[in-house]
Amino acid sequence: MIPLPQVAQVAQTIQLALAPVFLLAGIGAFLNVCAGRLARVIDRARNVERLVLETRGAEHDRLVDEIRKLDRRMTVVNTAIFLTVASGAAVCLVVILLFLSELVNAHLGTAIALLFITAMLLQAAAFVTFIIEIRLASRTIHIRNEVLFHEATEEDLRP
Repeated sequence: MIPLPQVAQVAQTIQLALAPVFLLAGIGAFLNVCAGRLARVIDRARNVERLVLETRGAEHDRLVDEIRKLDRRMTVVNTAIFLTVASGAAVCLVVILLFLSELVNAHLGTAIALLFITAMLLQAAAFVTFIIEIRLASRTIHIRNEVLFHEATEEDLRP
């Protein structure tokens, strides 16, 4: 029969698990940011998709280029989301192993440490991927010269 842990041991394990649980809250907030960016990219892609089918010439080519960039951004954000979810799952496993090691009196310290390192590496990779997406976005968000230097003519001003 497995000896049951004392209340003090459980309380100590909860204290140990508290830091990874706060980490999960941060991971959740980062997922929220990534999901928001993905939603905005998808919305823009849907609008551009519709416009691509309605345009011709230089405007069509510009929109096709934009939709390719949007597609690339979607892929990068999805990768960041995947890495973040994998990191969150690894943190959950850390918490589970902390309790399991206390419950069955097993020495899982090495496994817990390696899993936590894995979680941090996954999250670091997610942050790097997110930076890549931000860079992609900042390179594609420019106001065209014909809009920046547009001057209204007399005909444009008439009602």
